[in-house]
Amino acid sequence: MYGGIGCLGTPVVRTDAASIWATGRTWWQIPPIAEVTFTGKLPKGVTGKDVIVALCGLFSHDEVLNHAIEFTGSKETMDSLKVDDRLTIANMTTEWGALTGLFPIDSVLQAWLRYKATTAALFESSSGTGKRFSHSRLDDLFKNQLVADKGAKYAKHLHLDLSTLSPYVSGPNSVKVATPLNELEAQDITINRAYLVSCTNSRATDLAAAAKVFKDAAKENDDKIPQIADGVNFYIAAASLPEQEAAEEAGDWQAMLDAGAKPLPAGCGPCIGLGTGLLEPGEVGISASNRNFKGRMGSTDAKAYLASPEVVAASALSGKISGPGWYEKPSGWQGVTRGEGDGIREEDRMITAEEALEKVIGQLDELVEKAEKDLGGETTATEEEAAMTEVLAGFPEKVEGEIVFCDADNINTDGIYPGKYTYQDDVTTERMAEVCMSNYDTAFSSIAREGDILVAGFNFGCGSSREQAATAILAKKIPLVAAGSFGNIFSRNSINNALMGVEVPRLVQRLRETFAPSQVMATTEITEPSRNRESLDSPPPASQSSPKQEKVLTRRTGWKLLWDVRRSRVEVQEGEGGAKWSQKVGELPPN
Repeated sequence: MYGGIGCLGTPVVRTDAASIWATGRTWWQIPPIAEVTFTGKLPKGVTGKDVIVALCGLFSHDEVLNHAIEFTGSKETMDSLKVDDRLTIANMTTEWGALTGLFPIDSVLQAWLRYKATTAALFESSSGTGKRFSHSRLDDLFKNQLVADKGAKYAKHLHLDLSTLSPYVSGPNSVKVATPLNELEAQDITINRAYLVSCTNSRATDLAAAAKVFKDAAKENDDKIPQIADGVNFYIAAASLPEQEAAEEAGDWQAMLDAGAKPLPAGCGPCIGLGTGLLEPGEVGISASNRNFKGRMGSTDAKAYLASPEVVAASALSGKISGPGWYEKPSGWQGVTRGEGDGIREEDRMITAEEALEKVIGQLDELVEKAEKDLGGETTATEEEAAMTEVLAGFPEKVEGEIVFCDADNINTDGIYPGKYTYQDDVTTERMAEVCMSNYDTAFSSIAREGDILVAGFNFGCGSSREQAATAILAKKIPLVAAGSFGNIFSRNSINNALMGVEVPRLVQRLRETFAPSQVMATTEITEPSRNRESLDSPPPASQSSPKQEKVLTRRTGWKLLWDVRRSRVEVQEGEGGAKWSQKVGELPPN
């Protein structure tokens, strides 16, 4: 969320925090940088929540995995994005797969910060906030603000035309699935619970947007706030006490209470599976929070959707996923405009002579780099020995075991270690091992064995920063995880807690080619027109068989993997008598 106000923020967990307190130092691997360019302006009825939900769904193939994002755009476009919208977008860049998302320190943010500094001076002058949040400090910030170097190179460029967006809803049970609201409205999806909670979208402005849904409905109900739909529980919790107090002063909090909302304490709650109102088996919920992973907000047999505060409120009022009707589709709309690049057509592009020179120099640098790689030659045995990773005493030089394959991408930390255990201090190591991967597959505990090598798909360990996702795998006595790619926070937690991991995309590909879902014949009854039975030569039709896909979530493969730590190489034996191959993998950093 810090990125919404021009601050670079990245998550740390208990082990990180303890080491920072003890040493005053920490480590951070510099990520690749992606530039995301916004064009146009948001139509009426479209919010920052719709922007980030749409980005998660429209770019859902790890385009920004483990990147830091710089959000850019013309002054006209960026001026149209309020700070609260930016906070929501930056907050959920983690769900998109990125490490952090950073907005510029522009005139919009400067005005917002000046307002906050003035408020602090008037009402909190003697407190720590009043002393820290001062106009003099802002003067220094604006003179020395964080900006990209001139001619900076980015790992990739993406663009999104905000004017082509409509309200979006995420889910069920995945932020990678995003659907335009009007498509879900047509499906008539009944809900059981609605949540206006969490740091993502429960600031005073969010509460005001939700309250407006009920206030507008009151105008057609003899100025009486209407009640939420029968069978729906609507929970509200402000992001903080000051935000709740602001909503109370504006009458927004009371409007939702009058509609039948159930207040919860400010701060975290149902979003992380704690407290009152969790989803029960078979229920459907819609929330303004940031994550809807299976089982995170309650039962693994429930469905969770994410949407903006006004859509959550409108859904609570109608009893099904729906919007307040504020969206106005632009004339001539033909779909969402997005893609790679900065979104500027070449014929419309105007660059200075200096920018043209930088472009040519950049192209020459790329040619030189390619030539150096092509002419690099073979590495001799002596050079390879000199380049070996130094292994400290007690650290294994090789790790070997049978592969247990969890065939899924985007297995999140809630799937690896259920949230309901995360904040229990009395969970034993044995219990951690039992529940490891249980939100992903309840059979994992009985299939995986001590010493196995866990292999999963891409973006393994995405989601929240809980380090128990790493320590639970260690509790299961699995020493190594291999994946197509890892979520960065899981990698960091693994390193901090001595769970080893290697990225081997080729291995995932080979496993999927070999263990494709089996064909199971499913029988279906064929119905016939009723009058056919009157014909003597028309016997009843026989049951018909058709192929049905059956996917195994966790399987023992019989394959063996050996990781040579010193040589940074893995060797794979594809079952008894199968192919054997090896591949260079990333090196461990110097000890």
